[in-house]
Amino acid sequence: MRQMSVISRRVAAAAVSVVLAGGAAACGPEKSGAQGGGADGAPKKGGTLTVLNRGPQKQFDPARLYTSGGGNVPSLVYRTLTTRNRENGAEGTKVVPDLATDTGTPSDDAKTWTYKLKDGLKFEDGSPITSADVKYGVERSFAAELSGGAPYLRDWLIGGDTYQGPYKAASDGKTGKGLDSIETPDAKTIVFKLKKSEGDFPYFATSTQFAPVPKAKDTGAKYAEHPVSSGPYKVVKNVGDGEQLTLERNPHWSEATDKERHAYPDRIEVKSGLAPAVINQRLSTGSGADAAAITTDTNLGPAELAQVTGDKKLAARVGTGHFGYTNYLAFNPKAKPFDDPKVREAISYAINRTSVVNAAGGSSLAEPATTFLPNQKSFGYTAHDHFPAGAKGDVDKAKQLLKEAGHEDGLEITLTHSTAQNAETSPEIATAVQAALKDAGIKVKLEALEDNDYEEKVHSVDKQPGLFLAHWGADWPSGGPFLAPVFDGRQIVKDGYNFNASRLDDSKINDEIDEINKITDHDAAAKRWGALDKKIGEQALTVPLFHPVYKRLYGKDVKNVVISDWTGVLDISQVAVK
Repeated sequence: MRQMSVISRRVAAAAVSVVLAGGAAACGPEKSGAQGGGADGAPKKGGTLTVLNRGPQKQFDPARLYTSGGGNVPSLVYRTLTTRNRENGAEGTKVVPDLATDTGTPSDDAKTWTYKLKDGLKFEDGSPITSADVKYGVERSFAAELSGGAPYLRDWLIGGDTYQGPYKAASDGKTGKGLDSIETPDAKTIVFKLKKSEGDFPYFATSTQFAPVPKAKDTGAKYAEHPVSSGPYKVVKNVGDGEQLTLERNPHWSEATDKERHAYPDRIEVKSGLAPAVINQRLSTGSGADAAAITTDTNLGPAELAQVTGDKKLAARVGTGHFGYTNYLAFNPKAKPFDDPKVREAISYAINRTSVVNAAGGSSLAEPATTFLPNQKSFGYTAHDHFPAGAKGDVDKAKQLLKEAGHEDGLEITLTHSTAQNAETSPEIATAVQAALKDAGIKVKLEALEDNDYEEKVHSVDKQPGLFLAHWGADWPSGGPFLAPVFDGRQIVKDGYNFNASRLDDSKINDEIDEINKITDHDAAAKRWGALDKKIGEQALTVPLFHPVYKRLYGKDVKNVVISDWTGVLDISQVAVK
């Protein structure tokens, strides 16, 4: 995780590709209009689905995509060893087989993972998909020319830290050298050898780096223009680096081998570069092709949501979802006065979560948080509140702790935030925190930084401020990728982007992370992650503020709306328009 870019972490997930755009993979969503916003009848094959987005689907090469569960639009073209379960709510947080016959067979304390491919798998040209194609797809993700994907393979695979991909000449002068830690004993078997135990490997195997790529058809940096599809759709046009994508059916995709994707539409048109207001207006009006349109990256804001709520027909076309994501205050205990636990506890008690939630758009768009882990079972959520302040803060308790810390006359501190209008690290959230702390006798000076400057400062060990607004999203629905990067002392990065702002380096916590990573039973591991979250929370190293809620409008002819807790947004692979 040390190589992870800040951009990737900002969307986490789901980034998760574009999960968090508009606010990104954090509980069970409400399913609105599951049969499609007033359109009658069961979903059928046919028609054209239009996707209206703000950001282009850049870096469409599977090696460069930072996705979880295979992504949304990418999952239509790329199949992976495993994928997310395409079901509503908590059921959607489960990992299920995709190209593989199962979610993987672990051995050697989850340091070795073996997969068998299904029968009858084919690329868009009709050629068979083999284990060698999956191996090559993984290996090319190490190439510097194709950077941007999730960094776990480099950290986890034996030899991954020095491997430079199949394009670069090896020490013996030969190119195309593979990774010895990925074995393909036959055309349908692939084995991964890891440096350490990773019980969550099946969840990571949902990322597009595990999509098969036929070596003979690899065009390097130009591969995204016409990737060889293993999914239900193939790319027939990619204009402006993903600004406009046209997908049509892959005739060699077989639903018999793919139980997760329905592939109802005949054609999918992705149009990007649109303003959020334009997207929501077009979806609301639903004229022409927009009647069969969705968005994969634009939420309804407070004003738009209020307008939609007043119209019953529009309200029936709003999908509500939750994604594993937490917005919080981050402390740097190396900076005074935050080296004193009583000061951190005082701030924890002083927080008025009602005002913070209102600043984030209100209770329809944000839920108050007292745990660092998102409030979903898959993460191991264990309800706790070590510094119970109620909905509006406990000013008296905060003042008492300040007095005990030697600040009877109050305290002056600085809160760093960004100028980005994202309702997360933005001025309105900072102002709400400032007002709450003022009531407790804490004077807060706000330091507003342009987004890039903000990201560079808060993730630098040398420049990290004492207190700043932060957020964290899940790469997949598990406690591991949520807690380890932020609290594992071995992941403190001194010469790059550091996410362990508290500089916590506790051998007992590090050891517990290692022990949990050996567990391949997700439910059993989740309980341990929840207990660890509770233990870490006692130290007041962060102040959880809220978990976001996603509200997205879809066209009046859209059917079969599925929103899982893995992504929190409408699953494009399930949508029908007829």
